[in-house]
Amino acid sequence: MTGWRTTLGAAVLAAVVGLPGVARAGLWEDAGWGVLSVLSNVGYMPAKFLYATAGSITGGFAWVLTGGDTEVADGIWTPALGGDYVLTPAMLRGEEPITFAAFGESDPQDPLGSPARPPAPLTEEQLSGL
Repeated sequence: MTGWRTTLGAAVLAAVVGLPGVARAGLWEDAGWGVLSVLSNVGYMPAKFLYATAGSITGGFAWVLTGGDTEVADGIWTPALGGDYVLTPAMLRGEEPITFAAFGESDPQDPLGSPARPPAPLTEEQLSGL
């Protein structure tokens, strides 16, 4: 009776040990990113909440003062109420963008927008004239 249990236990153990493991970070690394995410959100979430609240109130005033012009109010509400309210470990690792304020539609391939082109370097003539 105990012989078949031992054989079954050995077969299950061999099957589990023989399975290829998924390549991923260790438990402690995941825990570290989780703790960092929680600590980051301690400051980020209240700041985002205050920004969204101020934007909501300001957008409401803009809507009233412009006689109900929703386009003007949306120009304030969209950045203030859009964006991310929580930082995730993937955001902190740089795998996903962090969007504090959403400024309308953007190119998903270029979520931060194209950076400004740096000025051209000065030539010898320009430098000698200084």
